[in-house]
Amino acid sequence: MFTLLQYPFIQNALLAGSLVAIIAAIMGYFLVMRGLTFAGHALSHIGFAGAAGAVLLGTDPVFGLLVFTVGASVGIGLLGKEIRERDIAIGVITTLTLALGILFLSLYHGYAEQAYSILFGTIIGISQMDVLITTLFSCGVLAIILAFFRPLLFSSFDPEVAQARGVPVRPLAIIFLVLVAITVSISVQVVGILLIFTLLVGPAATACRLARRPLTAIVAAILLGLAYTWLGILLAATTNWPVSFFIAALSFGVYLLVRLLAPLRKVRTPGRTEPHRHNTLPSPGNPAQPSATEITGQLQKLSH
Repeated sequence: MFTLLQYPFIQNALLAGSLVAIIAAIMGYFLVMRGLTFAGHALSHIGFAGAAGAVLLGTDPVFGLLVFTVGASVGIGLLGKEIRERDIAIGVITTLTLALGILFLSLYHGYAEQAYSILFGTIIGISQMDVLITTLFSCGVLAIILAFFRPLLFSSFDPEVAQARGVPVRPLAIIFLVLVAITVSISVQVVGILLIFTLLVGPAATACRLARRPLTAIVAAILLGLAYTWLGILLAATTNWPVSFFIAALSFGVYLLVRLLAPLRKVRTPGRTEPHRHNTLPSPGNPAQPSATEITGQLQKLSH
């Protein structure tokens, strides 16, 4: 195992994979809290159309991914104000871009190896330039998230109260979707378009079941994402199986284990009274919910 770490391509894979795992875990937490997991899944498919278009034009598929995913995220943010409208907008934009992807591939008469490699990821074969690009985009996304962290968290828990307190909910939602699009574009090198959901939602969904507080859940999601990525790369290097398979298998296995063990956490301990049902505020995928008083207190602190 230590011998593998001496190879430059393994070092590049671990560095790029770590950056992607951190950013994807943070964005994934907000996706889960906002109920936008469908949008994250759709943006990955939309990105394939961009990659196919870039191959047709003879440019790097990653740039095509960025153009299509960012454009689609802005369109989803502008067209989808309500949940129903948002899902319809996502569906319409996704089908249009998939049709464009098919058109681009039909117009390209060569072997679109670069576009197809985007589907499954090529982290073992990434170069130092790819690592540099991933680092720059990851740092940029992280900086913007830190700048908008409090209002973004506030609007994720209760957008109506946040808007009433003067938080620009709609522009903030568009900015967030653009950041998701960038995260999807830089993550395809690790797990590919078909399995981007693994790093974007898997660690965050598991962390939301393990932690009550937002910061604790985000840290847990980051640690899980890093563990999946590191183990996936090292296992792939020793078995010659795809990295994306190991990352997806680890993510699913841990989530399933946490999901099956969740009922045990609901068992009341001796001398402890169970809180009333109306004192809890639901959030996606979290069986151990904080009380409404705790949520309200956190939101009031965020609004200052």
